[in-house]
Amino acid sequence: MDGLPHSLPLHIAPTIQRTLKASIGCVGVGLHSGRRVQLDLLPAPVGTGIVFRRTDLGVDIPARYDHVIDTRLCTVLGLPGRPEARVATVEHVMAALAGAGVHNAIVAVDGPEVPIHDGSSASALFLIDCAGIVEQAEFIPAIEVLRPVRVEHGEAFAELRPFPFAFDMAMSIAFDAAAIGRQALTLRLTPESFRTELARARTFTMASEVEQMRAAGLALGGSLDNAVVVDGATVLNPAGLRMRDEFVRHKLLDAVGDLALAGAPLRGRFVGHRTGHALNNRLLRALFADAANWRFLPASDAVSRPAPVALPAPRVRQRARAVA
Repeated sequence: MDGLPHSLPLHIAPTIQRTLKASIGCVGVGLHSGRRVQLDLLPAPVGTGIVFRRTDLGVDIPARYDHVIDTRLCTVLGLPGRPEARVATVEHVMAALAGAGVHNAIVAVDGPEVPIHDGSSASALFLIDCAGIVEQAEFIPAIEVLRPVRVEHGEAFAELRPFPFAFDMAMSIAFDAAAIGRQALTLRLTPESFRTELARARTFTMASEVEQMRAAGLALGGSLDNAVVVDGATVLNPAGLRMRDEFVRHKLLDAVGDLALAGAPLRGRFVGHRTGHALNNRLLRALFADAANWRFLPASDAVSRPAPVALPAPRVRQRARAVA
């Protein structure tokens, strides 16, 4: 593709790179592995991006779409030629980092999967709030979608359309289970909309599928504490749903995390129907397969600042036990 354009459109504000102000950690259980996992979020220098670090193996895995090696029920990152070097269920922490506007960070885990916590991004967002966010000394170029890109599988599809002003998202789902049915949601992704509209929405499954997943070696750490389980018209979780349309909100949360693997903020409009991790990843691969589909919006090489600026943490809404 061509080099960066020389002038910045008036309607686009450049985005300053941001990282965590301090390191922070917690312990949890992997949804699919059932293993206890230590998770640490660490600050990272300008230009690092998001990197997953397997501390038990001593390897780093870049959080990029081209490092996705599996999309069965979650998004799994890995290294070519290193089958043991993998990290599963990265989408919720990726969504929290992207939703909070964190561009550079190390996500360190001592096992093959990120802890599931309550099945949403709320715990990861809580950790980010506690650590704080600091601005760095360079802008990050955004990725502008220049023409429609679409991938399909049966009735499901995922699409990116040109929209240079922001990143808008629309999701619709349709399930036979009466407790879910048809749901749709549209929003403009901002730190505030992610926090209030998506972060607390939990992953979900059908009761009839639980034993099948466990027989396949998946969902070994799953419970009503970290997933919504539906049986026909009934939600089996004693406390019920957190919001009436929690299902479509979680699907949109997953899309935020999966599309954050583009490696830079997207400027465009995402439209998904019955999409999941596999189609979301295929969409990014289709976008970057043709240089005519996208361009970098320009960013300054550096910003003149006397020192990084620490941003005040938003009001924390979750209790500390959410990360236990």
